[in-house]
Amino acid sequence: MSIMERDIMERKIISVSKKRQITIPLQFYKHLKLGSEVECLLEDGKIVIQPLHREPSEFSVEILEDLVSQGYSGNELIKQFKVQSKNIKKAVTNILEEADAIAAGEKEAADFNDIFGSED
Repeated sequence: MSIMERDIMERKIISVSKKRQITIPLQFYKHLKLGSEVECLLEDGKIVIQPLHREPSEFSVEILEDLVSQGYSGNELIKQFKVQSKNIKKAVTNILEEADAIAAGEKEAADFNDIFGSED
């Protein structure tokens, strides 16, 4: 048995839809205890999908501090934190999509003058 064969618990061939979507086999999903999000990496010419383990981010602390300073507490604090956290996720996703478009040459990058204006 080769090293490669020992590392593979089970092998499945899955389809990729026209929208580039895949379905993770149920036994893989359960074995890895995946949630609604996973981390996807390119590693040595392979796509690696793995569980997403998130540590509390500094954004979380900043959001909570801001909401507490606004007077939120209890259930209302939790509700507002969820709203603000989703807004952060959307903003980060938009930034990453824009960076990908710039890297692919589909969009021009902004320069210093575009952002701050020229001194003239």
